[in-house]
This record gives sequence, C-alpha cells and structure tokens, in this order.
Amino acid sequence: MKTTTYKSSGVNIDAGNETVDRIKKQVASTFNENVLSDIGLFGGLYELKTKEYKKPVLVASTDGVGTKIQIGVAMGRYKTLGQDMVGHSINDVLVQGAKPLFFLDYIAAGKLNPAVVEEIVSGMAEECRKAGVALIGGETAEMPSVYREGDYDIAGTIVGVVEKKGIIRGEEVAPGDVCIGLPSVSLHTNGYSLARKIVTEVVGLKYTDRVPELNGVIGDILLTPHKSYFHEIYPILDEVNVKAMAHITGGGLIDNPPRVLPEGCRIRFKEGSWKVLPVIDWLIKRGNVPKEDAYRTFNMGLGMVLIVGPKKVEKALRKLRKNGANPSVVGEVVAGKKGVEFI
Repeated sequence: MKTTTYKSSGVNIDAGNETVDRIKKQVASTFNENVLSDIGLFGGLYELKTKEYKKPVLVASTDGVGTKIQIGVAMGRYKTLGQDMVGHSINDVLVQGAKPLFFLDYIAAGKLNPAVVEEIVSGMAEECRKAGVALIGGETAEMPSVYREGDYDIAGTIVGVVEKKGIIRGEEVAPGDVCIGLPSVSLHTNGYSLARKIVTEVVGLKYTDRVPELNGVIGDILLTPHKSYFHEIYPILDEVNVKAMAHITGGGLIDNPPRVLPEGCRIRFKEGSWKVLPVIDWLIKRGNVPKEDAYRTFNMGLGMVLIVGPKKVEKALRKLRKNGANPSVVGEVVAGKKGVEFI
C-alpha cells in the first residue's frame, strides 16, 4: 500500500524549518534588553519594566496588509509588504498615545518559499529597528487547500504601552479645535482592491507598465510602504496636548476621524489645504471614482490627523516640523452630528 505523508498533502515541514533558520538573524536584530526569549519558542517573552510608568496600560492592535500583497506577488517584491505591516501597526497604537513595544507576525501561503518569507521579515525587522520595537515571535503557515501556490497573506499584532493618564481618547475634543494633517506617502495599505481594478481592468495596464503622468512604473508606485509617524508624533506628546488622533486607513477620511470624536462634534475639512497624492488623483480620474467613494476608500493624501486646541496649533506645527514632519492645518471641529464634511 502506498504511504501517505504530510509532504504529499502539500505541506513541506523542511521548508518551514528552513524559513525559521533564514529569519533568525533578522528577528534577533530587533531584540533589546526587555526580550527574554529567543525565536522558536512557543511564546515570546517581554519584560515590561515599570519604572518609567506609574500606571502602565497596554495597547494592542491586529491588522493585515490586504490585497496590496497581490501587487507584491506580481512584481516579485516582498520587503515593502513587511514594512507596511509594521508601519501600519505602529500608527494604530500611536493614536492612543502609546509607545510600541513588541510585534508578532503571521505569514500564510499556499506553498512556503523560504526566500520570500525572509524578504517579508527583513522588511518587518527594518521598521521594527527604526522604532525600537522588538519582533519577538510569529507564525508561518503553509495551507495548500486554502491558498494557491504563489499566494500569501500577511498579518501582525503589536503591543504598546501608555501611562494611564496619558491615554488619548478624544474625550476633550470640542468645537473650535483645529485639525492638523500629516501627509501620506502612498495609498499606504488601504484601497488596493479598487486601485487594482482600475489599473488592470479599467485602464488595462500591467503592474510593470510605466505611467508617464506619474513618472514611474505603476507597480513600484503602488508598493510604496505605509509610513510610520512614530518619530514625528510621539516626541511631542509630552509637550503638546494632542486631544485626538485619527490614523487614516480603511474608511478613508469619511469613516476614520469620527472614531475619535465625542458626540456633538464633527470635523469640517477644508479641501485644497493639503495636497492629494498624484497617484490617488490619477486613480480617481482614470476610474471615474465618485467623490464619496474616493474619500471613503483612499487616504486622499493624509495619513494622520491630529486634533489640538486653537492655542496649541503653532506649537504643535513647530514641534512636528522639528521632527521632520510636513504638517498643515486641514480643518476644524464644529458643533453638529458626529461625522465629517468638506468645504
């Protein structure tokens, strides 16, 4: 009788072991004195040293890269996808005032290619090192019955810490407050299902095609990594009373800002007060995307929105610029039903 092995079912344990061996150095390069474990254990150990915090609160977030992965697969480029995952995650805990501590990844595939996983993790490790985040664990899963060969999925979980009295909740936001926007550098990690449809079906391009109006290869432009705003924002939080922050991700400028607003407040964005990214403008025009769809799908050139009191605006702008940011006043908080409007 013919034997049936795990490998014959499509799962190669040796490839998984090779993957772990290839990423060990990248992962270890993110470790600091708080990491008490090594790669390969069942769980990562991280010592939370409380001298810096009187009442530390942990802030956790889980997310994924989404269908941007399909462009990376088509282009044979994966490092930026790892950068995307960490940059996105850092911003998600930053908006509550948290300093990111450690990160865990999840990479699934129809057939594991150790070199591809190594490239993804190298991107994650690079972004972790930049922000002082430890990459303390993860999981690679080979699932041939779920994913086709060549398909990948990437997700991650981040944990940060904030002093309890320093949690940014948005409860203090009031009419008269001012919205400061920080520019995005790409679509970041949202809106790619629409972007891919426009590029490949509506316009009929390959990701390797050059777009003269954008002065670049469309796949390269769309793979520009999700920016982390940690070094621009976190250092000012002890000096400026930032009442709320909105990371502009899925849901765009319509759905994200209201998440940090109290009842009775809405944001009035002033169109033209920030620059819409050329690639977003191109996608909207070539896809004939309705305005509401565009503002709900894309970040429209704003990656982060901060809300401060009117007397703190100049100080916030000055401090942000000192940290390398390019902020601009993009709107104000007004009385009304919770939501946003554009003028």
